[in-house]
Amino acid sequence: MDCPGRRCERASPRSRLIQPARLAGYTRRMAPTRQSRVIPANEYRRERWRNGFGWTREIHAERPDPSGDWTWRLSIAEIEQDAPFSAFPGVDRELVLLRGNGLRLRFDDGEAHPLEPPHGRLRFAGERALTGELVDGPTHDFNLMWRRDAIAAELLHRPLVGPMVFFAEPGTTWALHLLAGEARFDASSGLPPLHAGDTALLAEPQRTRHLLDGGGELLVIRLEASTGSVEGP
Repeated sequence: MDCPGRRCERASPRSRLIQPARLAGYTRRMAPTRQSRVIPANEYRRERWRNGFGWTREIHAERPDPSGDWTWRLSIAEIEQDAPFSAFPGVDRELVLLRGNGLRLRFDDGEAHPLEPPHGRLRFAGERALTGELVDGPTHDFNLMWRRDAIAAELLHRPLVGPMVFFAEPGTTWALHLLAGEARFDASSGLPPLHAGDTALLAEPQRTRHLLDGGGELLVIRLEASTGSVEGP
């Protein structure tokens, strides 16, 4: 996927710099609730869908108030049969096919959108009623959700060929989900290696450089607090 605008620039002949340029209109800081960390795939928490028709493995749910609702959430949906999706009013979503032969998203308003291999994706509003229809067997699907009145989110699918540099800073959280391959952070980050299926969260109280080196491909998610609403598609 091409980098939008000037968001991604070369930092050296062997590295790429992904700069946390601010999205226009979103200026309020989102203070990280924890330091950067790696979440191994075997630590994801498996739970039922809200409507009971399927299973999901929760990677992380960000709750500024531990007893309150999340503002954004990462998970992997396990879809084994045609089933209606849960409704999430006030939430925007982006779904990415991770594994399987495809998934058709059929909305009640008549629109249908296929998620085709290897990593078809769609962004849509959580209020929209829809059914997921399997093309040929079960699928696993990466599920990014965020409350549009609180968060601005952007998801990129990127190849990992050599070093990539990320700057974590107050107000911005990066989530890196390794789709395939292996990767390591530089020693100064203090983070363990990433294996296929793992996720790293980069959130720091001050501007901090993280260098990720390896080979494969990953989903790069940037999350930032917003002062306005983000319209769904």
